[in-house]
Amino acid sequence: MKFIIDLIEDVREQIGNHDEYLVTAGLLKQDANDSSKLIYAGEAPLNLAVLNDDKRQLEFKIDGSSKRVSIGALIPPLLILDTGAMMYELRMDVNVHYKNMEIVGFGKNDEEKKYILFIRI
Repeated sequence: MKFIIDLIEDVREQIGNHDEYLVTAGLLKQDANDSSKLIYAGEAPLNLAVLNDDKRQLEFKIDGSSKRVSIGALIPPLLILDTGAMMYELRMDVNVHYKNMEIVGFGKNDEEKKYILFIRI
């Protein structure tokens, strides 16, 4: 389980808060031959990030629109949150079949300027 504070720290360490990086979903699937391993299954751009105080979550969404979530738009509002909100869970809605998915890790692609939030499907 990952929290907002984990995201902020990783973004700072991995990409130095570079504004131009786009936030994408990285899809991981369980290996059919070895259930302890995960296989990279592709990625998709994230279109929306919403802070949900009722659920205590930062929800990322893929809705197929042309909007893209950038580090420059995402991180500054998160930095001014109170301590309690920093412990909100990170979750993702991929489509109607995969909702409220747990974000299990972070990554980056420096060549394509992408910051990746990994989920297991």
